[in-house]
Amino acid sequence: MSQALLAGLARTTRPQSAVRRFLALDAVVTGANGIAYLAASGPLGELLGVDAGLLLELGVFLTAFAAGVAWLASRPQPPELAVKLVVDANVIWAVLSVVALVAWLEPTTAGLLWTPVQAATVAGFAGLQWAALRAAAR
Repeated sequence: MSQALLAGLARTTRPQSAVRRFLALDAVVTGANGIAYLAASGPLGELLGVDAGLLLELGVFLTAFAAGVAWLASRPQPPELAVKLVVDANVIWAVLSVVALVAWLEPTTAGLLWTPVQAATVAGFAGLQWAALRAAAR
């Protein structure tokens, strides 16, 4: 990803600020998703064709993960290893979402659309965070 494109997406020319902004955006979106799964696992489970218990467990995980990512984003200079772990976790989440869709979930049409969209969103966060981290290392 070009430096200019990265700066435009992050709305800053400072790579370390870009890392923090992409982490913060990830935390907000992931936290909202986690809270939605916690608060409405039953109705969302019916809508998506996913077990409500699984959504509840995912909600707990996503909310905790989002809190950790938000904490990282609040650091003046997030540790490189911790950011790499967030990137890795996002990549794993995206891959496992697609694998789950193909291998064991039996989603409704809404679930069939939602799962790849959220996987692509998470993969996008991983790509942005990785690019910003590389730019900050230069």
